[in-house]
Order: sequence, then structure tokens, then C-alpha cells
Amino acid sequence: MTTPTAQQIPGVYHRRIGDILVTAVSDGYLDGTIDVMRNVDHDKAREVLKAAFRPARRTSVNTFLIHSGGRTAIVDTGSGNYLQPTAGFVQRNLAAGGIDPISIDTVLLTHMHPDHSAGLTDMSNGQLLFSNAELVMHENEQAYWFDDGEMSKVDERARALYFQAGREQVEPYRKRMRLFRDGEVFPGVTAVPSHGHTPGHTAYLIASGNDQLMIWGDTVHVPEVQTAFPEAGMAFDTDLAAAAASRKRMFDRVSADGILIAGMHLHFPAFSRLARQGDAYRLYPEAWVHGMDAP
Repeated sequence: MTTPTAQQIPGVYHRRIGDILVTAVSDGYLDGTIDVMRNVDHDKAREVLKAAFRPARRTSVNTFLIHSGGRTAIVDTGSGNYLQPTAGFVQRNLAAGGIDPISIDTVLLTHMHPDHSAGLTDMSNGQLLFSNAELVMHENEQAYWFDDGEMSKVDERARALYFQAGREQVEPYRKRMRLFRDGEVFPGVTAVPSHGHTPGHTAYLIASGNDQLMIWGDTVHVPEVQTAFPEAGMAFDTDLAAAAASRKRMFDRVSADGILIAGMHLHFPAFSRLARQGDAYRLYPEAWVHGMDAP
């Protein structure tokens, strides 16, 4: 009798947006507690998760490849070998999907938090994991995380986890870094600044023909709770009020316009729609399809 492997099937999923192919690549997940949530009653948050058959806070970590105009970008890089052992699988899943990191010419960062930028560089030896890529992000990110004055204002954990680690991850790319304020940042991809979670947190709108996809970054971390309570934020939001305002603007935009969304912490493969329900919202994950040519 053969013993089945305990390893799951690789987390790679394709979705066409007009002539652009977007590929969701799972980095895994991170487990935590509701205690890090702010501006929401924790008991109510637990009730929402329980009702969704998710009694704990399990946070998916996703990245997205964009194949457009003969070029390939990746939006965020996952957590590398820096966080929990249940994450850090981007490189493994790229290989399983037949994608060589050398073919990726652009890394678009939503922001410099370790579950987004730690996959830039192998933290054990300093090796670039996207050796042919230009690093592209909002100018506020570089300015904030490399500011010694800002770093001096936070506690030791935040200095190590966000400022110091972020600098180590990004530093090898400094000679091939491009900063933006807004506008088109890659063929068919427009930056949508959505500041608050971090000073330069940015979503990316992909458009081709009549199709659109909003990769909204960290608009939410706990989807079930934050769609039910849009004011709910996280302890690691740089500016809690600004993050909530950006989240509400994003919710209004994608729900009013019916825009397909994806996010770094929506449950894999993340492609979903958002609908308004009174003062709250509800996510509707898109049905899986076979074949990358499916809508």
C-alpha cells in the first residue's frame, strides 16, 4: 500500500483580464489572534469568524504574476524564510507552475511589510531571489522605512521586524529601484495609492479591453471581519484612521463599479467580488474554472 504525500497541490491559479494573464501564487498562510485588531469589538469579530466556520484568524498570503506586453511582473514576493513555517512558498510554487524567477523583470510592491517584501532576498545569504527584476514601489515607502527618525519612534520589535528587516530585503535592489507617485507603472497596470496601512501602501488596477482587476493589497487582513466592520483595522497599521478611510474608499469603488478584486490576504486564489449590504459589505469568491483562457 502506498502512503499518500501530506504536501498539498501547488498554489498556482490563472485568470485572464482581457489580453493580460494574471496568476495568483500562494505563499501559504500565517496564524494569529484577533487581539491585533483595532476599532472592533473582539467578541463580535470572533462571532463573525465562527459564523464563517473560521474560528481562528488564519491569514492567507498571496502574490500575483502579471503577464502583459511581453513582460512579466510579480506583485509582492511573500515572506521568504523570514516568518512562520506555514508561509514562504512563493519560490516553490513558481517552480511548480513552470515559472523561472529569472523571467520576472519587475517586482511591484504594495508596501514594505515582511509578508510582502521578505521574499525579495534570501535572508540567510543575501541572495536576490528575482535577480533580473527592477523593484518598483511608491516613493513614500522608501522614504519612510529608510528614515532613521521614524525608526527611532517605534518599539524594538517594530524596528527589527519592519524597519531593519525591510532595509535588508530591499537594499540589494537599490541600484535597480524605481519610485512612483501614481500613474501607469507596468503595461496595463495603474498604481492606485491607498495610504494608511503604510505611508505608501498602493493597490494596482489592471485593465485590458473591457476587463479590470483591482489587486488591493492589504485593504483587508481578516476579510470576514473587515467587510462586516469596515472601520476595523490592525495594530500594525501605520495610521489607523487613514487606513480605514482608504479601505472605505476602496470598498465603495469596487462595489459600485463591480470591479473584480484580488488581495494579498483574501483566501486563495483570492479573485472575488464585493457587494454592499447596508452599512457593511460581503465578499463573493469567484468560482474556480479550468484553463487559463476561461473568463
